[in-house]
Amino acid sequence: MTAPAPRLTRATITLFSVSVGLIVANLYYAQPLLPQIAADFKVDVGSAARLVTWIQLGYVMGMVLVVPLGDVVDRRKLTLGLVALSVVVLLAVAAAPAFWLFALASVLLGLTTVGAQVLVPFAASLADDANRGKVVGTVMSGLLLGILLARTVSGVLASLLGWRLVFVVAAAALALLWALLRRGLPSLAPANRLPYRTLLASVLELVISEPMLRRRSLYGLLAFAAFSVFWTSLSFLLAGPPYFYNEALVGLFGLVGAVGALAASWAGRQADAGRSHWISGVMAALIAASFGLIWWGQTSLAALIAGALLMDLGVQALHITNQSEIYRLRPEARSRLTTVYLSSYFAGGVLGSALSSVAYVRYGWAGVSVLGVLFGLAILAVWALEKPLQAAPNKL
Repeated sequence: MTAPAPRLTRATITLFSVSVGLIVANLYYAQPLLPQIAADFKVDVGSAARLVTWIQLGYVMGMVLVVPLGDVVDRRKLTLGLVALSVVVLLAVAAAPAFWLFALASVLLGLTTVGAQVLVPFAASLADDANRGKVVGTVMSGLLLGILLARTVSGVLASLLGWRLVFVVAAAALALLWALLRRGLPSLAPANRLPYRTLLASVLELVISEPMLRRRSLYGLLAFAAFSVFWTSLSFLLAGPPYFYNEALVGLFGLVGAVGALAASWAGRQADAGRSHWISGVMAALIAASFGLIWWGQTSLAALIAGALLMDLGVQALHITNQSEIYRLRPEARSRLTTVYLSSYFAGGVLGSALSSVAYVRYGWAGVSVLGVLFGLAILAVWALEKPLQAAPNKL
């Protein structure tokens, strides 16, 4: 007989939330530091901006190759191993003597940071059916705050200690987190005992057989592309005229997006109540509209803040809705469902950050803003086709 799942307590949910935030922050510490890193390594703006793409590319690799293991091994042991590796890689990033070594270490940092996405389906598996959306939303609130506050912490620390010490402090924080996880994470026997090759092949089977998964993965790809379009080039806008912000002020701008994290639990509750379709449409429209304000933000700080608030709200609420929906499909395959969805999600991040750096260099902030609008409209177009698909006979 399969052992019953450990009970999910409030303390355990808090541990999950704090952990995913601290782990995923690794992906974002560099963003407000790009001008400083470019100057230190004597590389151009475009090369520095591509660091964001390289980190996210490493993350996608980890999503494909590592996260599926959560369905066949103890997620507690997998998480502890990944956090330990992240500590080592963060120190390598801090010590990198050349830009190419910094970029290589950044790819490895992205790969080991997928420990956060081992924990999200772990929490979903411990939750009961009636509260799964709420639990996922609560845990994701921690993750989203980690994404946004990482920029603030990074900018402030860099202004005081230099950009390299940011990664040393991050390594120390993760070392402490490892000790807390070792003490507080429950063990949960895996639902499957598949060989690794069979496990990876089954990920493709999920893509083929689950239309909801394909649709929600496309939503995620387009939404995170829009998100990355904005945040990848923002530090360059704020460092130049008319703002001339230093690293600390650029980092503090990350607090603007924290409102998006407040939408996470709310979106999870709406998904539990069966309102996923209309939430998705409203958020898609919000993302597209927000880039009009973001365009105006080239000369207006108030418009830039308002646009960032609306864009983050739309992206994060749609993200939580997507995850709440896909975790209902196959309980025994939640790590592989996570792999499909978040590989698409961060592939969108790679696409958005790559296009953002090109758009900014060639067309300035107007090009970045138009690119964001196009991604938002693409989400809305996909959403407009969702009702006919939902009305079709259910083959799941």
